[in-house]
Amino acid sequence: MARYDNILELEAELNGTGLRVGIVMSRFNIDVSEGLLGACTAELTKCGVQESAMLLVTVPGALEIPLVLQKMALTDQFDALIALGAVIRGDTYHFEVVANESANGVAAVQLDTGIPVANGILTTQTDDEALARMGRKGAEAAQVAIEMANLLRQLDEVSQ
Repeated sequence: MARYDNILELEAELNGTGLRVGIVMSRFNIDVSEGLLGACTAELTKCGVQESAMLLVTVPGALEIPLVLQKMALTDQFDALIALGAVIRGDTYHFEVVANESANGVAAVQLDTGIPVANGILTTQTDDEALARMGRKGAEAAQVAIEMANLLRQLDEVSQ
C-alpha cells in the first residue's frame, strides 16, 4: 500500500520464487552457524526459494566470508547472497578485529558488485546470547536477501 500521494513507492516484496541465493557460512562456532543456517534456509523455502536454487559454501571463519562472497557475486549466478556466522567475544582484542573486518568486507562486496548481501554474522558477548539470537537472525537474513534482490529488480524496471 502506497503511503505517499503522487509519489511512486517501491514496497517490500518477500516472494523468493525464481531467485538464486548463495550462502557462505563460517564453520567457527559451528553450533550457532548451523542454527543460523537452519533458520535461514527454512525462511528462504517458506518465501518460495527452491532448494535447488540455493548454494551453500562453508569457510573456516568470519574473516574468510567476504572473499568467497565476492567470488560468488562475480559469477553473476546469484540474485542475492547471505553471510552466516558467529563472532563471540573472548578475552582478547581479536573479537573487535574479526567483527569489524568481516562486516566491512561483507558491505564492500555488495557495494563493489551490485549483488545484495545479507549480513547474518552475529557478534555477541556470550555463547548463550548467540544461541538465543540465531533463529531470528537466520530468518531475518533470508528476508533481507529476498527483499533486496526484489528491490533491485524493481529499480531496474522503473529505470527502463
